[in-house]
Amino acid sequence: MKVKEAPKTSASIIVRSASNARITQSKNPFLELMRRLFRNEELAMKAIRFITLIDERQKSGNPLKVEEWEKVMKELEMAKSSFYSMRNRLIGAGMIAVRNGEYRLSGGVQQRPR
Repeated sequence: MKVKEAPKTSASIIVRSASNARITQSKNPFLELMRRLFRNEELAMKAIRFITLIDERQKSGNPLKVEEWEKVMKELEMAKSSFYSMRNRLIGAGMIAVRNGEYRLSGGVQQRPR
């Protein structure tokens, strides 16, 4: 599929062909994936914090609710537009989902090493 044909909700990830640039060769593959998804170190770190927050709340039995966006936005020190842009990119990449007004980790993200 060509990038132009991708659905609007999809996210693009920078792919490098050099073997030394593989995500699996990185000391922190999750951070490397976030860097490729966001192309900005600071935003990649905030995305990791957001995913970690979702994970911790999900495991504690008190899932992060969508209406808590202001609290999360302040905790991550982000503007509203930046927060929603990051959130939508994570949803488009299939890393998080919104179900019944709650953020949830999707698929393999739950299996990531700590």
